[in-house]
Amino acid sequence: MKFALNYSPQAAELIRFGQIPLDYYKCPDWPDLIDAASVQLPVYVHFDLKVGAGFDDAVDWAAIERLAAQTQTPYINHHIAPLAKHFPNVPPDVTDRAAAERIFHQIMRDAELIAAKFGPERVIAENAPYYAGDGDIMRPAALPEVINYVVEKTGCGFLLDISHARISARTLGIDERDYLSMLPVHRLRELHVTGLRLVDGQLRDHLALTDEDWAMFEWVLDRIRHGQWAAPWVVAFEYGGVGPIFEWRSDPAVIAGQVPRLYDLVHAVPVFP
Repeated sequence: MKFALNYSPQAAELIRFGQIPLDYYKCPDWPDLIDAASVQLPVYVHFDLKVGAGFDDAVDWAAIERLAAQTQTPYINHHIAPLAKHFPNVPPDVTDRAAAERIFHQIMRDAELIAAKFGPERVIAENAPYYAGDGDIMRPAALPEVINYVVEKTGCGFLLDISHARISARTLGIDERDYLSMLPVHRLRELHVTGLRLVDGQLRDHLALTDEDWAMFEWVLDRIRHGQWAAPWVVAFEYGGVGPIFEWRSDPAVIAGQVPRLYDLVHAVPVFP
């Protein structure tokens, strides 16, 4: 397994002085940022495709293919993330069966379209965080049976975001480890880890890891180590980034303090063919 970190100017400075070990930068699908990051390290691209709302002509499928080829990104990821704004008059915590089925069918149409465009073996589906009435992700997206169906029906792989899963589990009232085990971890291809805590009254991710987060991450790695879950090709620490959304979550002290431990944990897991 490889270890990656979100690209950030702070991470780049630490790399420049040899202060952190990394295999890859994880970058959004921004060509200029990819070019800048690639000067230092190999890059793989995390695409901003969301299934569940339908795609319009604004999606440049050829550009996605070009960026994947340029960086040798092995998988085209999408997020199972139907948004409330695309389903007027339907609350995020939808319980109406007809409305929930409409959302589910849109998820499947979009997921099958992506699988057809790139080939299911190149596609991975990521779980999104569900906050019920406090968020914009619709409830069907967080149900383990829906996530499993998307993966099995389309033949794609699974991108597990641990913090997203923990948020959804708490919202749905399911034990976090039970919820994680209900997901299609037998098709795990990529893994994301971040810290999770309350910020201004809301559970937020993309933060430094606390003792609780470290314990959860080591539990996940233990499942992989013992062959209970598939081994992903890469584990990404989604801390730090570029722009206002990340400027308060790009502390170089956090990066320097936590990346070496994460790197060592990931590289200590034996991966068997």
